[in-house]
Amino acid sequence: MRKPRYLTKSRFKLALECPAKLFYTGKEGYVNSKAEDSFLEALADGGIQVGELAKKYYPAGVDVSSLGYDESLSETNELLERDNVVIFEAAIKFENLFIRVDVLEKQGNRISLFEVKSKSYEPADDSFFGARGKISAAWRPYLEDVAFQKHVVSSAFPNWTATAHLTLIDKSSSCPSDALNQKFRLHTEKNGRKRILSTPLTEGEISERILVDINVDEACNEIYDTLTDVADTNYASKVDRLSQAYANDLKIPSVVTSACKKCEFFASDADLNDGLKCGKSECWGEALGWTPDQVREPTVLDIHNFRNKDKLIEKGVIRMSDVVEEDIGPNGEKRAGLSNSERQWLQVKKMQDGDDTPWIDRENLSNEIVGWRFPLHFIDFETANVAIPFNKGRRPYEGIAFQFSHHRIESDGHIEHVDEFLDASPSHFPNYDFVRALRTALAGDDGTIFRYADHENTFLNHIYRQLRADNADISDRDELCDFIQLITKSGRSSAEKWEGRRSMVDLCDVVKRFYFDPRTRGSSSIKAVLPAILGRSELLQKRYSRPVYGTTEMRSKNFLEMTWVVFDEGTLSDPYALLPPVFEDVSDRDMLLLSQAGDELHEGGAAMTAYARLQFEEMRSGERKAIETALLKYCELDTLAMVMVYEGLRDMAGRIPPAESEIQRHLS
Repeated sequence: MRKPRYLTKSRFKLALECPAKLFYTGKEGYVNSKAEDSFLEALADGGIQVGELAKKYYPAGVDVSSLGYDESLSETNELLERDNVVIFEAAIKFENLFIRVDVLEKQGNRISLFEVKSKSYEPADDSFFGARGKISAAWRPYLEDVAFQKHVVSSAFPNWTATAHLTLIDKSSSCPSDALNQKFRLHTEKNGRKRILSTPLTEGEISERILVDINVDEACNEIYDTLTDVADTNYASKVDRLSQAYANDLKIPSVVTSACKKCEFFASDADLNDGLKCGKSECWGEALGWTPDQVREPTVLDIHNFRNKDKLIEKGVIRMSDVVEEDIGPNGEKRAGLSNSERQWLQVKKMQDGDDTPWIDRENLSNEIVGWRFPLHFIDFETANVAIPFNKGRRPYEGIAFQFSHHRIESDGHIEHVDEFLDASPSHFPNYDFVRALRTALAGDDGTIFRYADHENTFLNHIYRQLRADNADISDRDELCDFIQLITKSGRSSAEKWEGRRSMVDLCDVVKRFYFDPRTRGSSSIKAVLPAILGRSELLQKRYSRPVYGTTEMRSKNFLEMTWVVFDEGTLSDPYALLPPVFEDVSDRDMLLLSQAGDELHEGGAAMTAYARLQFEEMRSGERKAIETALLKYCELDTLAMVMVYEGLRDMAGRIPPAESEIQRHLS
C-alpha cells in the first residue's frame, strides 16, 4: 500500500522557502544537506527542553505517543470526544493536510492551539508587526507555521472555534528555582532513538512560568489575506495547490533568487561522484536553460556578504563573469585597507581575470604589526545561550561562557599553548570563574591580545552586565569588571563607554582589510582563511609538516607530536579534519553542519551541541570524558589557527614586494 503523501507543517514551511523543494524532499537519489538528526540541533538551541517544559504547565495533559499517521489520528479523535481535554502532539488531518499540534486545548466547542518555540519574546517591547503594520520578517516563519495549523484545525472541525497562539520564552521572566534545566534529561534507548525523560515540576515552578502564550489570530488573518503568488485566489487555494503537488509528486517550477544560495538540494562534486543527483541543477536548468556545468560556475550568489544579489538577478545578471564595477559600487573607507565593497569587487575581478594570486597590503599590514606588543596572546571562547536558566533568578537566554583556549607567542618566536578553561558541569553557572581564569591567564605582561571577529568582545561585555546586575555577594566583582574593561571596548548600545588599554585586536578585521585570497571565495572566516594561508606559506608548510606540535619545541596541552600540514594526493588537508570526532554517534555530514554555525559569526555549532549534551544527556563517565577531550582539542586548534594566520600574514608581508598600483589595478 502506498504511503500517504500529506502536506505537513514542516513540508509546508519548506514549500514557502521554495515550492520546488516539495518535489525533492525525502526523495531517494537526491542530495539533501540538511542535518539528518534535527534532534541534536533542537537540543543545542533549547527547543527540546522548552517543548517539554510547555507540557509541564498542563499537568492533566495527555500525550499522543503514536508515531504512525493512522494510529495518532485515532488516538487524537478519541481524546477529542471529551468535553475538556489538553492534548500534546495532537494529530489532525484534513484532506491531504496533516499536522501534529504541540499543545491543543479543547473546551467544549472551542479549540486553542499552541505552537511552542524556543524563541525569546519581550512582552513589553516585542511585536509581530513592523512599523508599517505588516508582519515582521523575523517573525513571519513562526507565524506562517501556526497559521497553517489553524487553517487545518478550522477546516477539519468547521463547527468549532479555533484560536492560535505562539508559546515563547518570556525574556522578562526569571527562573523560579535552581537546576530547573536538569528536570529534562536526554536519554538514548537501545535502538538509538533519543528522547527526553522529565521530572515533575513543583507548584512554584508551574506558577512562575518562564514561557508566555501570545494570541496570534490577528497575524493569522493578515497571512490569510495577503497572497504573494498570482496562482492563488485565496489562502485555501494556495494550500490546496501545494498539497496536490506533493500528493501527486508534481514539481512546481521555481524562480532563481538569492535564497538558492542555501539550497540543501545542491550536490557537491563529492556527492555527484557518489551518484547523487542535484536538485538545484535541475531547477536552474529549467529556469535558465543552463547545463549542469554552467550551474557550477561562479554566480552573483557567490559574492561574499553582498546584499544586492536579487537586484542583479532581476536584471538578468546572474553569472559572476557578467558583473561590472557599477553593480558592486566599490567605495573606500577613511581607515587603511579594503572596505567590504572593495573586497567584493576584488573577488569578482580576480575571478573574471582568472587570477588566483593573493592580494596583500604589505605597507599597511606592516604598520599594523609594528604596533603589536610581545608576548602576543591569542584567545577563543566557546559559549552557549541557554533557553532554560541554570539557577534561580537568572533570565532565559543569559549567555554561558564555558570554555576558552589561549596561545602565546614570545618575542623570540616561541609558541606555546599556555592556558585553557572548560566547565560543563550540569547546572553550574561558570561565567565568573571563566573571567577569573582568563584574568589569571593574561596577567603578568602588557602584550597584545587577539580575538577573531567580535564574539569575544561581545561576550565579555555581556558578562560585565551580568556582574553589575547580580545581587549576589561577589567579593571580586569590581576587579573582574575592571579586567573586562581593560581588554575590551564597550558595545554600541552600552550605557557606559570605554576602550581598554589592552583592548583586544580583531585579527579577522586585519585579514579583511589587508589580505585577500581568491581561494577563500571572499570569506574572512578563519575556517576559510587558514587553509588558504597554509597553502601559500612555505614557512608554515615547513614548520608544521613536522610532528613538532606537542613537543618541547612547541608545547601543547592536548596534543603530542602532532603534524598539522598533511597533503593527501597533492591536496592540503583541512587541519580540523585531522581531529577526532566530537561525537561517536553523529554522522560526518551532521558534524559538518553543526560546525558551520556561521561564517564570520561565532562558529561554535558543534561546541554548543556538545555542551548541551554534557548538560542534559545521561552518559557514562567515559563518554563525558571523551566529549570534553574533543572540546579541548577543537578549541586549542581554534587559537592555534589564529597563530598560524598571524605567522602566515607576517611571512607574506615580509616576502611579497609592495605594488603601489596593485589595488588600483584590481579595483578600477
